[in-house]
Amino acid sequence: MHHPPPTARPLPPDDSLDAFVQALPKTETHLHMEGALPYELLHEWDPQRWRAHPAFRERSFRYATFPDFEKQLLDNALPWFTTAERYYEAARVIFARHIAQNVRYVETSFHLPVVDFIQTPGPEIIAAIRAAVPAGLEVRIFTGMPRDIFSSPQRHLVEELAHWDDLAGVDLHGNEPIPTDPVTAAVWANFRDAGFVTKCHAGEFDGAARVREAVELLGVTRIQHGVRAVEDPAVVALCAERGVTFDLCPISNVGLKVVPSMAAHSLRQLSEAGIRCTISTDDPLCFANTLNEEYVAISHELGFTRRELAQLARNGFEVANLSAEQKQPVFDQLDALIAT
Repeated sequence: MHHPPPTARPLPPDDSLDAFVQALPKTETHLHMEGALPYELLHEWDPQRWRAHPAFRERSFRYATFPDFEKQLLDNALPWFTTAERYYEAARVIFARHIAQNVRYVETSFHLPVVDFIQTPGPEIIAAIRAAVPAGLEVRIFTGMPRDIFSSPQRHLVEELAHWDDLAGVDLHGNEPIPTDPVTAAVWANFRDAGFVTKCHAGEFDGAARVREAVELLGVTRIQHGVRAVEDPAVVALCAERGVTFDLCPISNVGLKVVPSMAAHSLRQLSEAGIRCTISTDDPLCFANTLNEEYVAISHELGFTRRELAQLARNGFEVANLSAEQKQPVFDQLDALIAT
């Protein structure tokens, strides 16, 4: 059931940036469920194995390569996600933290091959995540799959997705330099025909050509990351012309050395080129980041004004899978915050 947002309250003139960011109604549109596992759950489960403050969760930590990052994620997440119940337990904490940050809408994905790995039907995982959604939060559940799934033993899962209740869409993710299987374009088109939202990770660990491939070949209008599209102005222009949204994760991009620093991030270039950008956290398990921290960081390091931060928040609702009636009260609240 949809719960309308509370009426906006004017901020006092001396209110801090932190308070302004907290007051913004926000979305999270690029969040991997396994990568969002609250580390505290691991620490409580086995404090000897998962120490309180591991080095990889320090803000200064940098992953040497994508495979190093992937190994860190899997070494921490796989021991936890063994049942649908474990997805529920993690999601309950994840979504509570969204509510605490005034997040109203979330798009999250679970890794499709997990269905085979833990011998748990996909619909059970979806239902478990759905059961954890609290009042006041709208959640859309996606599944993500590697680019080479069509030549893997998990291919059969792709063919089952059309029959899974409460699945909002699909995402292509994983190690980006892996070539995209030629059959993907037809499969993604079929998914859209069936009512699914289609996404693709691109322009993170490979260049602007992969963004072009995602838009022109796969037909997506939702790029996960896309930060390296700026390497080719023609690709940026293509995305702006086609109304493509980039679901960006700035702290992740710094931690993975996609960009050398937050100040070097292409968010402003992309926004000024007319690309609708949203802000998300990607994999908080590995980066120890929060959504509010993302907004504060781009304000400090990229000079985004409060009005610009509100526009980024608005962008998330513009692309959200919500009705116009659900979106309008949020737009009104954002307008009221800017007016103050």
